[in-house]
Amino acid sequence: MTVPVRELELDLDAFEGPFDLLLTLVLREELELAEVDVAGIVVTFVERLLEREPLDLDATGEFLVLVSALLELKARELFGEEADDLAELDPEEAAEELAERLATYRRFKAASAWLEERLAGESDRYFRLGPAPLAPPPSRELDRQDPASLAGAIRALAVPPPEPSLRHLVLTFPPVERFLERFRAVLARRRRFDFDEEIEGLSRIEQAVAFLALLELRRTGDVRLGQPGPFEPITVWTAR
Repeated sequence: MTVPVRELELDLDAFEGPFDLLLTLVLREELELAEVDVAGIVVTFVERLLEREPLDLDATGEFLVLVSALLELKARELFGEEADDLAELDPEEAAEELAERLATYRRFKAASAWLEERLAGESDRYFRLGPAPLAPPPSRELDRQDPASLAGAIRALAVPPPEPSLRHLVLTFPPVERFLERFRAVLARRRRFDFDEEIEGLSRIEQAVAFLALLELRRTGDVRLGQPGPFEPITVWTAR
């Protein structure tokens, strides 16, 4: 059994009658809200609510909306311009806001009741995503298989896989002597060459080995090196 919020009987010092009539008188400014004991309204509603089992959430929600709006409207009337956070609306605008809140709450409540009725009326028409509870479990028929093909597939699975090749992970370095002979032959012909031109087109490993050969020639005193700046081309001269 629900608690009819609007028909809640009130017995206050400044008013006696249903809650709905109190709201009407306040909105028409026929009753001074400053004289209304809002705490008494809350106590009366809680007493009526405790008499009902289970808890009426719909009535509680509607009551909270109405009482919070009444408290805000009463605060605006009592404090006036002294409360900065309540000075945005005057009492007349606050009364209109209260009426609008009440109307909005009732619209949403009516919409929720309509959705609940539709859900109850259409619940037996929803299709199932799975099999029916008493239906036999589905069985999947297998196609006819050739025993020889099946045996061949099993034998193929039993053969161990070949060992993976790691040759692509092995780095092969060319001998330094090859580049030593190459650079000595170039210097014998023209006594000077550009290092970047000589290693153009080689792989990174070959370029690294060629640079090591160049350092070896410099260590033995066979060549002189020149470079204008960092990352600039390296020029090689014969030292003899």
